Amino acid sequence: MEFSNFNEHIILQPHNCLDSQAGNLIQQQLAEILPDRPQLWVIDMAHVDFIDSSGLCALVGGLNAARHRGCRLVICNLSVTVRLIFEITQLDQLFEIFDSFEQIISTQNPALVA
Repeated sequence: MEFSNFNEHIILQPHNCLDSQAGNLIQQQLAEILPDRPQLWVIDMAHVDFIDSSGLCALVGGLNAARHRGCRLVICNLSVTVRLIFEITQLDQLFEIFDSFEQIISTQNPALVA
């Protein structure tokens, strides 16, 4: 999993399978973000081809952590299969989901620009 800063944003890029192990890693990395860090957290799912209930729970936990800190967590680049799982579980109603990182930046709320 890659963890990086891009233009004052936090970007997490899980790879292959988002299961309990990868989900725990995401939660750990999100918990380590300092309170004064950027307001926008992005989970780029371009390299994820499978997600299970543990991975979904980790993302929901991350969303709660972001909101608790007054930050915005968004998801982008879902594969067709992973998007279907979000739709079946109705988590597509909970998360802000974008087709690409560029779409996030172009629609970003000006108040969040650092």
